[in-house]
Amino acid sequence: MNRPLRTLGIPPNNWKVNETEADLTRPPLPPQPVILPTETKTLRIDLTKTAMIVVDMQNDFCHLDGWLAHIGVDITPARGAIAPLQMLLPKLRSLRQPDGTHSIPIIWLNWGNRADLRNISPGLLHVYNPTGDGIGLGNLLPKRNAPVLTAGSWAAAVVDELEQKSEDILVDKYRMSGFWDTPLDSILRNLGKTTLFFAGVNIDQCVMATLQDANFLGYDCILIKDCAATTSPEYCYQATIYNVNQCFGFVTDSATILAAIK
Repeated sequence: MNRPLRTLGIPPNNWKVNETEADLTRPPLPPQPVILPTETKTLRIDLTKTAMIVVDMQNDFCHLDGWLAHIGVDITPARGAIAPLQMLLPKLRSLRQPDGTHSIPIIWLNWGNRADLRNISPGLLHVYNPTGDGIGLGNLLPKRNAPVLTAGSWAAAVVDELEQKSEDILVDKYRMSGFWDTPLDSILRNLGKTTLFFAGVNIDQCVMATLQDANFLGYDCILIKDCAATTSPEYCYQATIYNVNQCFGFVTDSATILAAIK
């Protein structure tokens, strides 16, 4: 008598096993192709193999009581990414596979340092506290008494305007690139994702560093320019758009994606 096979792993990277058998064939998920115009080419992508990465939309970067505002940075430009993300993310979550599972996972990729900063070098600390006597990584914010960019703190939490759902995936990062010393690459490969949408702040720093590393690792990269922002000068934004188009992937906007998946 053949015993039923049980699933081990997350489709499409899963086996079927019982006491005597292991099926390693990994049946592919049904494709969901769409046509997506970008600034340089018209793409044909598979939504089944696509993930959405939202970088650093956190209180420390986007809230008036957060770290950037405390050190005198005008966070208004960073908050410009909130409204288009509010429109796009629910639509992406609504896409389903024939079996009812989500087509495009939402991955929140956020600074979330260890409280003891054991894996943070002096060079990284210097970026955020160049004099050594200011408020940098792990130091308490005066208005909220929250440690800057520390996992589990108010400072590191996603801004209230952007809703996180139970099916979303949260990945803490410890560098500008989300691929260094994190499980991001393993998660994407387990989920069978090869095409990545990028959004968040700052477009010229953590978004760009993560997108570059994704490109180096062989992922197909698409930057959603109205869902990404920066508190840097405008030329930094424009240089990022240029470099993504020239070297690292493609650039589009949220309205174009919404039209493609409608």
